[in-house]
Amino acid sequence: MVVALPFLSRHPVVAVVRMTGMIGAGGRASLNDRAIAPAIERAFARKPAAVALEINSPGGSPVQSSLIGDRIRRLADEKKIPVHAFVEDVAASGGYWIAAAADDIWADTGSIVGSIGVISASFGAHVFLARQGLERRIYTAGKSKTLLDPFEPEKPEDVARIRRILDQMHGSFIDHVKARRGDRLADEPDLYTGEIWLGKAAQDVGLIDGIGHIAPKMKELYGDKVRFRRYGVRRPLFSRLGAAALDQALAGLEERAAYARLGL
Repeated sequence: MVVALPFLSRHPVVAVVRMTGMIGAGGRASLNDRAIAPAIERAFARKPAAVALEINSPGGSPVQSSLIGDRIRRLADEKKIPVHAFVEDVAASGGYWIAAAADDIWADTGSIVGSIGVISASFGAHVFLARQGLERRIYTAGKSKTLLDPFEPEKPEDVARIRRILDQMHGSFIDHVKARRGDRLADEPDLYTGEIWLGKAAQDVGLIDGIGHIAPKMKELYGDKVRFRRYGVRRPLFSRLGAAALDQALAGLEERAAYARLGL
């Protein structure tokens, strides 16, 4: 005979992984695979009822976005654990790439979603150098080593080359979204143009599954007694000191500019 003891009863646990900020290879970026990997691994290791992703990111590196998304999918498939994404202010570009790794995506009515595209930004300073009487001297082995050199006039062949690279990245992004969202996607001509949608409009085109916030939605799916266990990037004390503090300040400016492009 098995007796159920009240103090031994277990309530379903949802592991919550918070992902916020710009996505980059490291340095000043707030979010990258190396930094968030321990949190993701710990979240799945405890065998929760589900994993919930709290996402607030304007995007960034497509490679880091792919690495994070692939890590989430690999663990979810291996351990047979459902994954739910919850968008806060924004899940755009790389932020949406990560969100699409979840089984379903929920957002606020004011959340910005989408921006399925790829961008490469630089500057040109050759006119300034010429006006200041400065001469650029550079020596290479290989005709393509000065691709898009900001101190040289823009070359048509360089522009064509970078456009080919961007098109390939864009194609990978589109394939990922189609594979993850499938028949939920609407036949919307602007879906892959880099356009963004707000809340309900994002649901109408199939980028999200509905309007919902993490606590009530998880209670709806896993019961009123569901508990949450939170995971995130752990930042050491020295990251707030000296040169690291300056680096973080610069990161904040870059991140602020990325959010500003989305009207946030």
